[in-house]
Amino acid sequence: MLRLTLFDGEVPLVFNSVPLVLVPGLLCDERLWAHQKGALQHSTQVFIPDVSIDSSIAQMAKRALDEAPPTFALAALSMGGYVAMEIMRLAPERVTKLALFDTMVRPDDDARAQARQGLLALAELGRFKGVTPQLLPKLMHSRCIGTAVADTVKAMADAIGKEGFVRQQKAIIERPDYRPMLEAIAVPTLIVVGENDEITPIVESEEIHRGIPHSRLVVLSECGHLPPLEHPELITQLLSEWLAEEQEL
Repeated sequence: MLRLTLFDGEVPLVFNSVPLVLVPGLLCDERLWAHQKGALQHSTQVFIPDVSIDSSIAQMAKRALDEAPPTFALAALSMGGYVAMEIMRLAPERVTKLALFDTMVRPDDDARAQARQGLLALAELGRFKGVTPQLLPKLMHSRCIGTAVADTVKAMADAIGKEGFVRQQKAIIERPDYRPMLEAIAVPTLIVVGENDEITPIVESEEIHRGIPHSRLVVLSECGHLPPLEHPELITQLLSEWLAEEQEL
C-alpha cells in the first residue's frame, strides 16, 4: 500500500494509444473528471459516459460499452466502480486496465440499505435537496469546504436532479455482490482511496486490493470521497503513470 500527500510538480505527458473511459459516481457528471480529461485528452481519447439516464447498474454498463471503443482502459469512482465491475463481468476482454476510486464491491449492509431507502423515499416525496452544506463534510476533506470544489459538487448534483438521483439510488440498492469476481480480474489494477473517506472507508479498498491479484493500492492523505476533484493534479499523474505502465500480468 502506498500513501501519497499533496501533489507538487508537473503532470508528465504520456502518449497512450488505448482510449480511456472515466465513469462518474452518484450525483456526478463529466465535471468530476474535468482536470483528468483536460490533461489526458492530448495523449489519448477520453470518454465519459452519462450514468444518470438508467435505473440499473447493468443498463449503465451496457450504455457505456455501446459508446466506448472496442478496447479501453477503465477508471471509475464510487457508484461508477459498480458500473466498472459490471463492465468487467459483461465484457472483460474489452478492458485493458482498471482503476477503482473510493468504491466497494460488497452489497450494502442493513444500515446502509435502510439509509438509501430513506433518501429514496424523501426524494420521491419531493424533498430532494441535492448536496447540502451539511453533506459536504462527508464527501470531501475539510480543506475543500468553501472552495470551487464544493461549488462543483453542488452544481453536479443540481444538474443530475431528483429524477436522476432516484434512478441512481435504485440502481445502487439493487446491485449484485461483485466480490466473487475479484480473483478473476487479470488486468493491471490501480485502487485509490481518500484517507478521510467517510462514504467508502479504506477497509473497502483494502478488500478489493486483497481480492484482485497484483493490484496496487494508493491511499491519499487529506482526501475524502472525491479524489479527482480534491487532488486533481495528483489523480491525473496517477492515471498518466497507470496508462503508461506495461502489462506485466
